[in-house]
Amino acid sequence: MSELMAVTGLEKGGLYRHFASKQDLAAAAFDYAWEHVNEPRRRGLENCATSLEKLQLMVKNFVEQPPRTLAGGCPLLNTAIDSDDGNPVLRSKARGALHEWRDRIAGIVRHGQQNRELRGHIDPSTVATLIIASLEGAVMMSRLDQTRGPLHTVGKHLAEYLQTLKAGAEQRLP
Repeated sequence: MSELMAVTGLEKGGLYRHFASKQDLAAAAFDYAWEHVNEPRRRGLENCATSLEKLQLMVKNFVEQPPRTLAGGCPLLNTAIDSDDGNPVLRSKARGALHEWRDRIAGIVRHGQQNRELRGHIDPSTVATLIIASLEGAVMMSRLDQTRGPLHTVGKHLAEYLQTLKAGAEQRLP
């Protein structure tokens, strides 16, 4: 709170005039950070002709996004680890963001299946989980190693994997 007071120039009472509790303040900060990192990740999706193109662009946007669009790294990864069971409001926010992201990806996969662009037998939730877990794991490794190498490696692998989802693609995974 003292750091926040110093940055904003507000006293504790001024902060609590806007937020009922520290949990509410943390939830608002998470919402801001989540939107701030997600906006560049969604860029251009409306211009994609197919579901496969959307999935590929989502991965590309994530991998090529500037490494520090927001100080502190990925709000979802950080919040999931830091909030644990200590802040149920913040944990709920992180869980909601994860579900939103997973649902968005799974929805794109389902749409691709309905349009016969993507293979019908693949599970949309599994695809979404694989993409998210791969990308978030690459973020963690990139931050620890202080190199974007893991992100680029995962991005390349996911691009190859996504090609295997295409209707008529070989059943073999890269």
